[in-house]
Parts: sequence; C-alpha cells; structure tokens
Amino acid sequence: MKKTSNPIALLPIGVFLVLYLGMGLVFEYALKIEMGFYNIPIVVVFLVALLVAFLQNKALKFDDKLEVIARSVGNKDIMTMVLIFLAAGVFVGVTGRDSAEAVAYFLLSVTPARAAVAVLFIAACFVSTAMGTSVGTITLITPIAVAVANVSGFSPALCIGSVMGGAMFGDNLSFISDTTIAACNSQGCAMRDKFRANFKIALPAAIATLALVLVMSFSADVSQLEIPSYNLVLLIPYVLVLAGGIAGINVFVVLLVGIFSGMIITLATGTVDPMSMLGNMGGGASGMFETIMVTILVSAMCGLIRAFGGFEALLAFIRKVFRGRIGGRLGVGLLVGTMDIATANNTVAIVMAGPIAKEISEEYGISPKESASLLDTFSCIFQGVIPYGAQMLIAVSTALSLGCTISAFDILPCLFYPYMLAISSIAYIVLSAGKNK
Repeated sequence: MKKTSNPIALLPIGVFLVLYLGMGLVFEYALKIEMGFYNIPIVVVFLVALLVAFLQNKALKFDDKLEVIARSVGNKDIMTMVLIFLAAGVFVGVTGRDSAEAVAYFLLSVTPARAAVAVLFIAACFVSTAMGTSVGTITLITPIAVAVANVSGFSPALCIGSVMGGAMFGDNLSFISDTTIAACNSQGCAMRDKFRANFKIALPAAIATLALVLVMSFSADVSQLEIPSYNLVLLIPYVLVLAGGIAGINVFVVLLVGIFSGMIITLATGTVDPMSMLGNMGGGASGMFETIMVTILVSAMCGLIRAFGGFEALLAFIRKVFRGRIGGRLGVGLLVGTMDIATANNTVAIVMAGPIAKEISEEYGISPKESASLLDTFSCIFQGVIPYGAQMLIAVSTALSLGCTISAFDILPCLFYPYMLAISSIAYIVLSAGKNK
C-alpha cells in the first residue's frame, strides 16, 4: 500500500488525548476524586479511539482493516513485549516488599545520619532498577522516607522528593521496567545496548542530584536514626537480575533465574508460605494485564493510522519544525513528552509514541538504541514532575496516610533528579548525540 500524507488519519490519537486528558482533569480537579486520572478506564478510551480509526478510510473494507490490525498486533516485537511484561510481573510478585525494604534499611544502617536523604535516593535507585517499577518503589520507600523525616529533622518534601527521583532513575534504566521493555521492543534494540546508551545520560544526572542532596543534607541539624531488623539474603534475586541484564543474558533467562531464586529464598527464609507465594505470582502477572491490553490496542490503532497515512503526515510536520542531528532527537523526546503530559503514564506514552519515533529515527539516522534511550528518558523526565502522575499521587497519598501533611507543590521544588535528567539529556543531544554517524 502506497504511503500518502493524510493528517486526518491522526484523528484517533486526538480523540484519545481529548477524552483521557479531559476526563482526567474533570475527575481530579473538578470532582476532587482521589487518583482521578487512574479511575478512568484507559482500555475503554483506547477502544473508542480504535473505533474512530475503523470508521476512517471507507475505501478499505472491514476485513482488510482487520488484516492490517492483525499484522500490527502479531508483530514479533509486540508479542515479545507481552511475554516480558508477564514474566516481570511474576518476578515482582515473588520478591515482594521485604526485599525492597531490606535495601533501604541496610544502607541507612551503614551510613551517617546526616547522609540519610542521600541514602534514600540511592536505595530508591537500586530498588526501582531491580524491581522495574517506580510506583512500587515509591509505595515501599515513602513510609521509610516519612519516618526518616520525623526522627531526623529533614524536610519531608526533601526526603520524599529524593525517593521519587531515585524511583525514576530505576524506572528509566531497569531491564524489567515496562518502559524499558516498551522502548526497546518498539525500536528493535537489545536491552543491554539501550542501557549503555541510557546510562551515559542518567549517570551524570544521578551524580549531580546526589551532590545537591548531600550539600543540603549536611547543613541540617539531624539526630540518630533507629533501624528495624532486615534480611540481606532477600536481595539476591535482585542482584542476579541486575547482573544478568548488564551481562547481556537473554531477558527471559534473567527473569526465570530471578523468579526461581526468589521462590527458593522467600520460602526458605519463611517470608511467605507456598499458597501466599502462588497468590503473589498471580497478582504480579494480573497487574500487567491493563498494560498488555493497552499495548495491543495501541498497536492495532497505530497499524490503521500508518496504513491511512497518518505517520507520513506527522513526519512531514516534524521535517518542517525539527531539522538536522539535534532537531530529530529533540523531536523524539518532545513527542513522547507530549504523550506523557496527556496520558500521565510513561509506559502508555512510549507505546503510543514508539511506532512514530521509529519512523522519525529512520528519517533522521537515529540508531535504535539511541531512540529507545530518548523515548524512555524523556518519558521519565515528564512523568517525574507532572503533579497528576501516579508517582506523585502515590507519594502524597502515602505520606498523608502516615500523618505527614504535604502536597504535590511542596515536593515539586525537591524533584532534583528529573530536572538534572532534563539538563543532562539536552546536553547529550547538543554535544554528542549522533556525531559518530
């Protein structure tokens, strides 16, 4: 089928963004519904957008449109993504919260009290990289951050902001993060290659954040912390997954090693009983179902949009606005950032932007690992600072449930890592991206 430019073909994306963002704003700020954005049935909204895509291009028969969708959804990268999502969910279900808390308590026990906020940042970095979920990390570490603030004299906003920053660091780099899985599979690159490209951007931002936190921490008057008991053996599954991912071992093998080692260790230490473990494994896999359905629906919708000429129209616009080595890369970053602002979900933003970003990358000579890195990094930058994102809402609600009165706007000035990551990303694009070509 010949590709022609057709801006009207992009209408389904516009319908989704208007419905989702519009209802989210009404739920969150007009009706004052807690976690308003996340009470919207996103799968239903995508179904409406897919229906709009079906109603377009009446010259193409219904059965032909189904064939277009089947080819798009049946793509090897999409099926690989779905299977990795399920395996990652099972791994997180097996390892549980005790392992994550052990990381934080161990680091707090071996460092001076004045460095407690820096330790919270480092612990969140490690836990999120190991677990592959920023929301899960924030849920687990925020209570520790509130406790540190209560007994040490540190600002609750600084403690929680540091945890959120560390959580976004891991979400950006983890081999089992849904953002990494989506970015790599949509661009067709190995996770190890994306990690190496991404690390060049994330490490300077993390070092700058750590230095800033330490400067602020050592000027505060703090008292000694009381550390609960913990079991370091529970860290082994995380370490195995991290080591295997960095070594470039197949992601399915890495996850299977993590799952089986986690099962053996948690059962042997009495952390869970066999029936509870089975329930946790099922719960972990079930937690990925919505993400999987979104992936399938977006793939179907993008297949029709591409066939109707929507991607060509978007590329024509990008060619006019963004030019050269720097412009193409900024185009990828701002594309996924715009999607994230509209959806408040960095995984959904990557899944939506991925096929378009691949076309942009081919047009501008951006390597798959670099485009995957840009997608993941810019989605995490925007997701890390929007006040209506899941990360911020979970952090605030957890703190409030523990008696800590705080708002998103108290935490925003302390989100050092996303701001440093934005600076590092722009510096990378301007100074070094694509200069090898």
